[in-house]
Amino acid sequence: MLPILTNPSTCKYRRETSYRIGDIVFCKVKGRYIDAHKITAIQGSRYLISNNHGHNNGWATTIFGRVIEATLADGKVRSFLKDDEQSR
Repeated sequence: MLPILTNPSTCKYRRETSYRIGDIVFCKVKGRYIDAHKITAIQGSRYLISNNHGHNNGWATTIFGRVIEATLADGKVRSFLKDDEQSR
């Protein structure tokens, strides 16, 4: 399975009041900072963080923000705003 974002990509993050499964986030797991990984499960106030290859990095309680935009290595800009955010 290919990654959602290619390396290197420059990401813009936004802090949210809540996060959903499928959000690509910057967080802290087991004392390590993890950027551009997906939330694959939610259990109370914990979020399971995984890469796009199916590897689980672990549970996070600290999320700093989710990707809202990424500039790829070829200069293309990709938006990760959800449909309800497009009109803001």
